[in-house]
Amino acid sequence: MNPPLQESAGNTVYYELKKQIVNMELTPGTTLSEKEMSITFNVSRTPVRESFVRLAQEGLVVVLPQRGTRVSLIDPDLVLEAQFMREQLERAVIRLACKQFPEELLAELSNNLSQQQESLMKHDGTAMFELDEQFHRILFEGVNKLGTWGVIQQMNAHLNRSRILWMRTNPHWDHLFEQHRDMYEAICQKDEALADRLMETHLALSIYNLGQLQEKFPDYFNNQTKIY
Repeated sequence: MNPPLQESAGNTVYYELKKQIVNMELTPGTTLSEKEMSITFNVSRTPVRESFVRLAQEGLVVVLPQRGTRVSLIDPDLVLEAQFMREQLERAVIRLACKQFPEELLAELSNNLSQQQESLMKHDGTAMFELDEQFHRILFEGVNKLGTWGVIQQMNAHLNRSRILWMRTNPHWDHLFEQHRDMYEAICQKDEALADRLMETHLALSIYNLGQLQEKFPDYFNNQTKIY
């Protein structure tokens, strides 16, 4: 059964706005107008308003009575919490992957690595970020833990915004590819201890420059918590 038209319109607005916020196309602090969004998406104000509510529940926008809606600032506490959760879960997942991993998904990881190399040559940070996410998702799929991956995505928005901001200000991503390649090889060799260490080091990078980003882009962060 096809979803109602209004629901489809609401989902379209929600997913597109979320994508723009996470990708930093709509930067922290940007004011969002129901009227302007309804014109942009060619929908009534109702699906726009509903999208704002959903995004507010995820901490991506702030709805201010009588003052409108704006994109939320990046919360360092939520960045650290998301990184903590990812580290615990992804280290467990890659250890499982070293025990058993489907050949067809190993092939997908290999293809993903080839695409990462292409993104590096093109200096395409957006593609590199998406391929990074895809690489990790394939790991979860390979050990039958996509539900866990879904839970991570619910907490990942603030962390992902800081990661994308870092990738846009630091064009040197070769080490990301190298770490992914080394994790792939550790899985092929079923080297659980090495894969675990590689994943721990890899995920630590996601918050390594958080303090520098707060200093460089103070208007983008809720700087009640400063990381140095």
